[in-house]
Amino acid sequence: MKSLHSYEISDRLPIREWVPSNLQIRQYAEASGDFNPIHLDDNYARQAGLGGVIAHGMLTMAQMAAMLTDWIGNEGGITQLNVRFEGMVRPGDIIRCTGLIKTRLENTLVCDLEAFNNKDERVLSGLAHISLKP
Repeated sequence: MKSLHSYEISDRLPIREWVPSNLQIRQYAEASGDFNPIHLDDNYARQAGLGGVIAHGMLTMAQMAAMLTDWIGNEGGITQLNVRFEGMVRPGDIIRCTGLIKTRLENTLVCDLEAFNNKDERVLSGLAHISLKP
């Protein structure tokens, strides 16, 4: 695997695929304390005009963070992570988290982040600062 120190501007980050399940969404609700029925009750979510249950935005962000930490390994750490939730994530969607190097400073990589569903709709975008160990 390529060292973080060898990444340059425009290099792509790895892709992490994630398929949220109703069980995972329920487990996230229990762990986070966010029991909003749009995440847990399909009939309620349909009546709210969402077309069915949707995953918590923060659960999608956690998958992006997992992609980053898997990629970083022990070569550095995330010092900043900003995201924008752009679309709904549904159980059974295939979500692809990835990004690219936007800027490279001496000991920091600035990464543009994106997550897309299996319809190629962007569901999350963001920016991460990765601090590299010397």
